Amino acid sequence: MKDLTLTEEMFLLAVWKLKDDAYGVTIRQHVSEETGRTYPYGTLYSALDKLARKGFLARSTGDPSPERGGRRKYFYHITGQGIEALRAAMELKRLLWDPDTEMALSKS
Repeated sequence: MKDLTLTEEMFLLAVWKLKDDAYGVTIRQHVSEETGRTYPYGTLYSALDKLARKGFLARSTGDPSPERGGRRKYFYHITGQGIEALRAAMELKRLLWDPDTEMALSKS
């Protein structure tokens, strides 16, 4: 299994949470609201492309809309491999952040 960077994990999790409404603007907005950080669109689309190449995301094209000057939106959908990657990332964090580690850090 290919490891996820923290940025990839955040964007992949946002796609999973947004379901059928996952496209560039909503993904970026969701991550910004959750983290309090704003990511440039270049960072977002670079990560989404990388996640698609890894097989964690699939991309589909929406219909053109007048509000977008006739341009189409690209919607992102998490794949089975993407869900497995999120589970693996969560399990790794669970193993690393055992109660003893958390307690020791809080006393430091």
